[in-house]
Amino acid sequence: MIVKAENTAQTQRLFAGWEETMIWSCLQGVMGEIYAPEGEDPPCAMAILGDFCFYAGKPEDELVLFRPENKKGQKFLIMTPQNEGWAERIERCYGEKVRKVSRYAFRKETDCFDRRKLLEMTERLPEGYSLQRIDERLYDLCRKQDWSRDLVSQYPDYEAYRKYGLGVAVLRDEEPVSGASSYTSYRGGIEIEIDTHIRYRRKGLASACGAGLILECLARGLYPSWDAQNLWSAALAEKLGYRYSHTYTAYETV
Repeated sequence: MIVKAENTAQTQRLFAGWEETMIWSCLQGVMGEIYAPEGEDPPCAMAILGDFCFYAGKPEDELVLFRPENKKGQKFLIMTPQNEGWAERIERCYGEKVRKVSRYAFRKETDCFDRRKLLEMTERLPEGYSLQRIDERLYDLCRKQDWSRDLVSQYPDYEAYRKYGLGVAVLRDEEPVSGASSYTSYRGGIEIEIDTHIRYRRKGLASACGAGLILECLARGLYPSWDAQNLWSAALAEKLGYRYSHTYTAYETV
């Protein structure tokens, strides 16, 4: 039987060495959940948070096929295997219901950032645009629009976002048109999400938002973690100063 791990310390060894902040969020009890076979010394575990799921330990079909009650209606999920054994289980269990994709990880280091360069990026906004921290009004606006919902969607209300989250948005006519925010949080940092309204792309807004959020994080002693879904995101990360680490395999439900 698969159960929620109330004591995440029992599963921590399974995820050892995996530098993924969303796993840390789950293990720290900040956000997300850990599930594992019932027992004091489980052979495998799954960390699940938002649209992401991570499998560690000895591969088991039961865990690959398991969905918590609050995720059973969720159509889209990104499943990340710890190794080839888990990848084979995902492919066998889901077949054509998943798509194999490549994602791009970056080194978790702070000496890569040129603060002066980042500040210059925030100052290159076109006339009529401004950069602002995401406050309660912007939080509510972001939740109401499809393009910006993921900027704040993992925080159930503004109080949770104010306590754990952090973000900036580019405004035009007092309305957000681009933003960089914490998709998730862990003790010591955030995982960055960047989105821009389709009508306002290719204006340097994403760069300005990303630079602004990185500066906010550095000022607070937080690490601004970046994981790229595609080559465009990877190129933006490198433009902001991140150093590429490796490419890894994940599976998206279709």
